[in-house]
Amino acid sequence: MREEREKRPGRFSGFTGTVRLLFDGVLLLFVVFFIGFVVFANGIDRAPQEPVPVADGIAVLTGGAARIDHAMKLLADGKGKRVLITGVYRGTTEEELAQMASVGGQYFACCVDIDKEARNTIDNATETSEWAALHKYDKIIVVTSNYHMPRAVAELARVLPTVRLIPYPVVDNNVHLDRWWTYPGSTRLLMSEYLKYLPALGRLGATELVRRLFSSDGTPAAEDLPQP
Repeated sequence: MREEREKRPGRFSGFTGTVRLLFDGVLLLFVVFFIGFVVFANGIDRAPQEPVPVADGIAVLTGGAARIDHAMKLLADGKGKRVLITGVYRGTTEEELAQMASVGGQYFACCVDIDKEARNTIDNATETSEWAALHKYDKIIVVTSNYHMPRAVAELARVLPTVRLIPYPVVDNNVHLDRWWTYPGSTRLLMSEYLKYLPALGRLGATELVRRLFSSDGTPAAEDLPQP
């Protein structure tokens, strides 16, 4: 009897076992992916942090008039010194952008920088990093839609490792976050954003790993050291 048990093939041996192993692996990945999506969708901020901390600058990623309106209100309230509007359509004029702001339109003449080069969130991050370096900003308020904020912060953190990012999520009333699974349109949007967020998170992780491995003296950067 013992010899028969020893000769009996294992659960994952042979062709059938390999197929079973692959199936189990794919099933596990699907479960992890689905759980991650649920955590992502339920973790999206429903409102910005209040009170909003004072920062050096305010970066707004275009995609809706409400984002610009909120950014200009923050500027008018003294929450930042300047506003960067990144990802503006090349045919849009400064006057048209000013009309999107219910308050603070007068600041366009002195305190608003407009970027028309960025075409996606990665470009937004690049332009924002150059803007922050130019003005020597250490703290930036990030204004974008709440469902877009996780990806935006991941891309910005990748190129601005020493800058404090303060999320200011703008609520889109057309996106239903409460019981999102009952709204097909909102579910598709959230899934699309999640699929874009995962590579952004991967890029951030890879960049952090390379930064640590190839630091000049092999020691952690100052911001990585525990505070006394």
